[in-house]
Amino acid sequence: MRPRKLFWKIYPSFLLISLFSVLAVAWYASGSLSRFYLDKIEADLEARAWLVRDELQGANLVVDARQVDELCKRIGAGTSTRITVILESGRVIGDSLEDPAKMSDHSDRPEVREALLGKAGKAIRFSPTLKQRMIYLALPVEKDGKVRAIVRAAASLQSIQQAVRSIYLRFFLAGLIIAFISGLISYGLSRGVSRPLEDLKRGAQLFARGNLGHHLSEAGSEEFAELAEAMNQMAEELDRKINELSSQRNEQEAILSSMIEGVIAVDSRGNLISVNHAGAKMLGISIEQSKGRSIEEAIRNPALQNLIHRTLRDPGPVVGEMVLEKEGEKFIQAHGAIISDEQDHCIGAVVVLNDITRLKQMEKMRKEFVANVSHELKTPISVIRGSVETLLEGALTSPADAERFLKMIQSHSERLNAIVEDLLLLARIEQEDEKVGIKLEESRLKEILESAIQFLKPVATEKNLRIELICPENLIARLNPEMLEQAVINLLDNAVKYSDAGKQVRVSAEAREKQIVVTVEDQGWGIEKEHLDRIFERFYRVDKSRSRKLGGTGLGLAIVKHIAQAHQGWVSVESEPGKGSKFQIFIQAA
Repeated sequence: MRPRKLFWKIYPSFLLISLFSVLAVAWYASGSLSRFYLDKIEADLEARAWLVRDELQGANLVVDARQVDELCKRIGAGTSTRITVILESGRVIGDSLEDPAKMSDHSDRPEVREALLGKAGKAIRFSPTLKQRMIYLALPVEKDGKVRAIVRAAASLQSIQQAVRSIYLRFFLAGLIIAFISGLISYGLSRGVSRPLEDLKRGAQLFARGNLGHHLSEAGSEEFAELAEAMNQMAEELDRKINELSSQRNEQEAILSSMIEGVIAVDSRGNLISVNHAGAKMLGISIEQSKGRSIEEAIRNPALQNLIHRTLRDPGPVVGEMVLEKEGEKFIQAHGAIISDEQDHCIGAVVVLNDITRLKQMEKMRKEFVANVSHELKTPISVIRGSVETLLEGALTSPADAERFLKMIQSHSERLNAIVEDLLLLARIEQEDEKVGIKLEESRLKEILESAIQFLKPVATEKNLRIELICPENLIARLNPEMLEQAVINLLDNAVKYSDAGKQVRVSAEAREKQIVVTVEDQGWGIEKEHLDRIFERFYRVDKSRSRKLGGTGLGLAIVKHIAQAHQGWVSVESEPGKGSKFQIFIQAA
């Protein structure tokens, strides 16, 4: 059943109590008045009956029957009371209203029977003679110790009934007025109780909808005022707590969103609670669609699923590595730990995912670098060692053999020196960039490019190559002149080495928005597409035999890349076999 409002519980109760009280008072008052009137009439009747009885004490009732009847009519007419005298035999010898001779035997009347026993008799009944309800009071008339006659006084109850009806009517009208007033008072009292509660209810509903800034009125009784004050304080405290929690949640979300590590949280049953953007991107899942789903449904990676289940099962931290195949091969290192409540019960787990793909690649590059350095150094060292051993074994006695082996030692020593110098240059560039950055100054690009071209001009002239320079006179950039010149020299050196005689090499520089672009473009042999992503790696060669034959160390383009990065820029390449190559260095404008 739908619960009723408090008003309709209080108001009808107050109204019923008021009406019941009025009816009870009316009933009691009307009954008391009726008894009062009856007692008064009985007292009057008894007094009149005593009066007649005194008159009859010395009379001969049988002989003086006519005088007795006259006495009854005289006293009855003066007192508006019916007086009747009845012998002990039941015969009526006197009546104030009727002829005694025509009246029946009265010995069976209740009041007469009681009077015959020597005591006052009373009765109320309908009189067939007068056709109305009457009240009777009978007194015995005794002589010589015996009851000789009965004096009965009677009065009509019609006047009493009219008086009682009049009183009832007045009580009814008064009751209606009192009930109406009580209803108004009850309504006021009920509204006085229910209205503050309704205001509190509306306020609580506003609080429940999040409107914690609403202020409840503290009017009314002390209890309601204290309750409103307590609810206002509760709303303020809730608002403060919610703001704190929202602030903490926003901070946590901001931290999780800004983290490059992926973070996954699951409950004790292995259902996904939350995942940050980095984690969703790593795993290729949707944050909204994955929440609440089991880890098997959300993440289709058996290794990660097993790690999460091990984390939930084992008390200590869990570490593991896995490979993700999304958008290429990614190496992920996962750290898992359980989440405990205040009783140290496991309620879930959190897993942090670190993308170690670059570390793996760097490790691979380091190994390749070590292998390449070892390989690059091994050949000249082996040649030098072999030449020295040959000379020590007797080749010095032959001037021609001695000269040939010494030239081999010189050539390979120069190669070793070039490799070491390039490695030291790379190390210096990286070291300066990592510490405080390279020293930059505003310089004219054309002067730097002309100096680089001048360095390679003898070799270009020897191969009948023409180097063209296109650069505005006033093009200025904030850079390190020596390093940029070294980068352009390395690019020009490759362009001259890998171009056929009679071709052209173009060096240009231009300003593009906030960048300066230096371009070295040749018409040489070109580079296959599969090599373009790796040619800037250390010791990487497109054609190893040809590169060694031409005297390259395999570090020139790596040096160009690191010089560009030291200038907060980058380097790019476009090439096609048989059509030449175009290398571009992008650096910040002044």
